[in-house]
Amino acid sequence: MPRRLPIPVTAPDDRPNTEPASTMPVLTSNYPAARAGEATLLPTPQRVSAPPDYSGRGVTIAFIDSGFYDHRDLRGRVRAYVDATTDSITQPRRIEKSLYTSWHGMMTSVIGCGDGATSGGRYRGIAPHAELVLIKISNPRGGVKEDDILRGLEWVLAHHARLNIRIVNLSVGGDYVSYDGNHPLHAVIRRLTEAGVLVVAAAGNRSVNYLYPPATSAEAITVGGLDDNNTDNRADWRLYGHNYGLGYDGSAKPDVVAPARWIPSPVMPGTSVAWEAFWIGAFLAAQHDHPVRKLVESGRANRTVEKLFGTAHLEDLLSTLQARAYQHKLIDTHHQHVDGTSVAAPLVSAVAALMLEARPTLSPAQLKRAIVQSAQPLGHQPSERQGAGVLDASAAVRLALAM
Repeated sequence: MPRRLPIPVTAPDDRPNTEPASTMPVLTSNYPAARAGEATLLPTPQRVSAPPDYSGRGVTIAFIDSGFYDHRDLRGRVRAYVDATTDSITQPRRIEKSLYTSWHGMMTSVIGCGDGATSGGRYRGIAPHAELVLIKISNPRGGVKEDDILRGLEWVLAHHARLNIRIVNLSVGGDYVSYDGNHPLHAVIRRLTEAGVLVVAAAGNRSVNYLYPPATSAEAITVGGLDDNNTDNRADWRLYGHNYGLGYDGSAKPDVVAPARWIPSPVMPGTSVAWEAFWIGAFLAAQHDHPVRKLVESGRANRTVEKLFGTAHLEDLLSTLQARAYQHKLIDTHHQHVDGTSVAAPLVSAVAALMLEARPTLSPAQLKRAIVQSAQPLGHQPSERQGAGVLDASAAVRLALAM
């Protein structure tokens, strides 16, 4: 059972609330263009103009990340789970969950390839039929260093043929700046590319004029971020605060940018945030049949809120819950919005899966060329920070079909 939270939560007095349920206040999420009680966050496929005829079927993507979670939106499509946290690499039959390390990998994999089961399809990924290999690399101290990334990539190099891995997603970064072409991460990505595996790497979120391996790999697609302000109006689009600079060969990085803000993602089950989302989600979605909302509307929330959250009462329950919704970026009971190039990278990986579904014989170099050539430049943003421009999934698939 989720632990009780030492969070200030307010409750009304114990007098019955005779106000009709339909007039009870509704909370709002804090993303642009949010409307109370409505789902107005743009689905990810819409953000990148993903073609509806392709879903990544028959393509396997490897996600290398700190850890993972057996999320409902991925059920039935995880081909292998790999524990590469030490040199003694194993393939456990079950995904070993650690709440500390699992969230990041759950987020990246579901954003790219979730089928939307938890949201009734609204927040599905771009490649909801792709298969996955999930490779946990956080070391015994819970961190991710270059040696850990290298260990995961070398495992993929050794096993990609057996599992038909065609794409590797790296939403993790290295330790030091390096322009050495023989850096171990550069070298293993070069070998993977030669073996027919596309590597996609996040640029990083520091808004500085340098990058770290693996984002400096010449062969990888390095992905920066776009803030689309939750709108299709390109005039409102801005770049995210990502790293930019050069690859080890002197090429400009990032190669492209993809949506990196206001991205729908699952709340990590079993955490304190998930427990709060259960309470608050009823007011975000105006769910009058939700037991929590019924409790408040009945006027019996006073003692129950204190029991659930373990706190004393403040003046205004709903305003306190609204503040918590903003703090956790909650969309509904099961989802929050997230940001960073860590979530932009899996969008590019997923689009590459659509391209391979459409044309399975494409090489990593062809995939990269098509994604770069089909990107749409932002005319009002500096070229050194946006690469070729914004990811355009439909244009990339069309170009892939023409190759």
